[in-house]
Amino acid sequence: MPRGPKGVSAGASGLTAEKVGVRFQSLAAVSDVTLTVRRGEIFGLIGPNGAGKTTLVNCLTGFQSPTGGRVLLDDRDTAGWGPDHFRKAGVARTFQAGRLFKDMTVVENVEVTGVGMGLSRREARARGMTVLEWLGIAGKAEQTAGSLPYTDERRVGIARALVMSPAFILMDEPAAGMSDAECEDLMGLVSSMPSLYGCGVLLIEHNMSVVMGVCARVHVLDGGRSVAEGTTAEIQKNPAVIGAYLGMEA
Repeated sequence: MPRGPKGVSAGASGLTAEKVGVRFQSLAAVSDVTLTVRRGEIFGLIGPNGAGKTTLVNCLTGFQSPTGGRVLLDDRDTAGWGPDHFRKAGVARTFQAGRLFKDMTVVENVEVTGVGMGLSRREARARGMTVLEWLGIAGKAEQTAGSLPYTDERRVGIARALVMSPAFILMDEPAAGMSDAECEDLMGLVSSMPSLYGCGVLLIEHNMSVVMGVCARVHVLDGGRSVAEGTTAEIQKNPAVIGAYLGMEA
């Protein structure tokens, strides 16, 4: 089946957190959060540091088991699924830290993901090069990942997440450390992901220009609890959001 810029892969239409809670002993990191990311949309998840955003994404990708509630992929309960199961079901993610294999080349870092998902090395490399070209770093394909500047490491992480054309990609602060020009470029890439890859995007991001520029809906967390959800216009005017997240740019 063709994927990515060459076509759209099949998969689930919704990824849902239903009354999800996570406790670490006496600490409630996430409390009773419900949200749904739909295929074909860009969904923002924002809030102050420590709001529970990454913990929630960990639950949505199998890196953390909820201690309350459940995660659904369409109507499938994902209880007991690990990260590999989520990835094979079409849920991919990026990380705040690149987590690259520093001694491998850029294309090998992407290729290894495809091989791990069952592709031949030749097909994995071809797909990897297609994604790297789209991201604008195909010219660095044979460089070692450890030689890349920080912002290019982030792009390689995105390439690894997209190489199998997931139904959903969850991105944890992809614009961190980027200049204004690099953020503009990232916004263009993220905006085109749903149409090119047929995926839904969940975007954790502190750069409000990026969030307000690309997201259709936004969910706000504070102290592990939901504060609000709505369109970007609704969120920008919401008094509860302004009170919880004073650093937000209009």
